[in-house]
Amino acid sequence: MVSRVRVWLNRTYAENVFFMDQLRRNPSDRAVEIHATHGDSDSPVLAAADTAELEPENLSPAGYVEYALDQCARRGIDVFVPRLHQSAIVAHRAEFEAAGTAVLAPPPEAVAVFQDKVIAYEAVQAIGVPVPPWWRVRSSDELVAAVEELEAAGHKACFKPASGAGGVGFRVITRSPFSLTHLSGFPSPYVPFDLVLEALRRAEEPVDWLVMPRLEQPEVSVDCLTGPDNRVRLAIGRTKNGRRRGFTLHEQWLDPARRIAEGFGLHYLSNIQFRMFGDRPVLMDVNTRPAGGLHQLSLCGVNAPWAAVQLALGEDPGVVVPPFLGQDYTVVSGPRPLRPVQLPHQRPEATEQRADATDQQPLPAVSAGSVGTAAPQATVEALPL
Repeated sequence: MVSRVRVWLNRTYAENVFFMDQLRRNPSDRAVEIHATHGDSDSPVLAAADTAELEPENLSPAGYVEYALDQCARRGIDVFVPRLHQSAIVAHRAEFEAAGTAVLAPPPEAVAVFQDKVIAYEAVQAIGVPVPPWWRVRSSDELVAAVEELEAAGHKACFKPASGAGGVGFRVITRSPFSLTHLSGFPSPYVPFDLVLEALRRAEEPVDWLVMPRLEQPEVSVDCLTGPDNRVRLAIGRTKNGRRRGFTLHEQWLDPARRIAEGFGLHYLSNIQFRMFGDRPVLMDVNTRPAGGLHQLSLCGVNAPWAAVQLALGEDPGVVVPPFLGQDYTVVSGPRPLRPVQLPHQRPEATEQRADATDQQPLPAVSAGSVGTAAPQATVEALPL
């Protein structure tokens, strides 16, 4: 009898409820038990899990590693998918392996390269992948020089933190003065240049920004699955142009993504993003973790989360070729259940199965920081039916 697989997702995005759904609906028909932890008791990933706990707050990276090792040992975790404190966790991969847990993340050297966007751009340029022009900015004078040079070349200037995930902190600079236009409709990423300079000059803490031209659509996110042997098993581009989403296997996107994934050893799941600069694609960002939209590849008949878990378990799925490319689509919101925090966090059947499968004693049914079984709803990104 094939044993069930226990997978842990630590503090992660709400969209990863779909990642969890795909693990359970795996084509191997393997039983999967999912453990989730989060700092927010209303995270839908806690409700989607078989067992769940609230994470302790204010742990240092080293303290979090100790917490994670304890979770893996007590829960009998086979595969750990870390998002929070990924760099600290992968530096201790050997300790997790000694506890019987495979860490589904790249090696520490690869994670370190892509934590800082300036280091990342320099590194990928060295292997021939095009990047946009960029300036590292830490002062108002440096910002003025970068913006003026970009505008003189006919570009709109934008900036974002040199370290960070997603679109957090991304802004586009405009020369229009602040007016009611900026207060009408929904908030926009456009900020008047004079207000940015004033805020920068009055700031008590230094900034570390990457200033670059505003890149054009389409945006293409290439989801890659790479083995520990540095060979890519899966590469599919997800296109985004306004509301319209789609898929591509065009080599102008896939070839540079493969070069990055293989050249830097981005083992397991990564997401490599491109946009247009003039008439050519350039690198925008590299995520050393599964993308929130990874589940959208199911529209191409691909279950990328399960293929990644197989690789982590040493069961190579081989090269994964999508049987077809799904039709264009858009993304809408939908409800997901939440757990009432006052109820026990363990589903009885999951506790019984774990007690039978290991010598570990189950945790008490009710404990501080536990979350419980399902009720009301939260809104997360979902695909149309």
